[in-house]
Amino acid sequence: MNRLFLLFALVVFTKVLPAQSKLQTIAPKPFVLGVVQEINSAILGEKRTLNVYLPEGYNEKDTAKYPIIYLLDGSADEDFIHVVGLVQYNSFEWINQIPKSIVVGIATVDRRRDFTFETSIARDKKAYPTTGHSAAFISFIEKELQPFVEINYKTSSSKTIIGESLGGLLATEILFTRPSLFNKYIIVSPSLWWNNGSLLQQKMADFANTAIYIGVGKEGLTPTEIPRVMEVDANVLADKIKLKKLKNVQVYFDYLPLEDHATIMHQAVYNALKLLYH
Repeated sequence: MNRLFLLFALVVFTKVLPAQSKLQTIAPKPFVLGVVQEINSAILGEKRTLNVYLPEGYNEKDTAKYPIIYLLDGSADEDFIHVVGLVQYNSFEWINQIPKSIVVGIATVDRRRDFTFETSIARDKKAYPTTGHSAAFISFIEKELQPFVEINYKTSSSKTIIGESLGGLLATEILFTRPSLFNKYIIVSPSLWWNNGSLLQQKMADFANTAIYIGVGKEGLTPTEIPRVMEVDANVLADKIKLKKLKNVQVYFDYLPLEDHATIMHQAVYNALKLLYH
């Protein structure tokens, strides 16, 4: 009986081998999610990498134009891939939560340098000596990045920025100082504790026709000399904007107690897309 079974197994194995070898001759193909572009920034004095996702059906020759979503921390090993997945999913025809959109991920070089303004805290200056150059990065976005994207891609007037942690701090600074650069802001777990929360005390420029999402998880105390609570700071930011009673400005505050600073990004962006494009 055992001999018959072994003979049968040998016959089956020899028949399967040729089929397997034929399958193995099919060469794998790359799975392409977007394109990578490099631009030389005179303002920053360096080359910057952009990861760009173009939605299905994008065609240079047609007349369609697409909203642009600018993603801070947009390197391939940061938030680019999973945020693109959220944008693609929510723009499927059978979901239709948001319009098909272009995503521009700004790859990180030195986020502490680019996303923070100058601090008066000596301890932070010593610990993070490259910090304090957000003004240059905002100028890069305004004068080099956005013009480059608008020249090279089929863009509509809808411009969104997504920033988390120090990226959320930068997005808030842009909202306060250059609000017209974007008409949708997705601000996630913003590091408003920077320089002992001085940005929250700063006067905000007037703006209109803007939608703002502020999401924060259960994150607790901040790494500052004077204790602060990130959830409270985020709530103060939302209230500060609401109290200005600006024309056609919607503010959505989203507390996500099941998420923390490490896990909040994906869920917050998903919630924000539904709210801001509703």
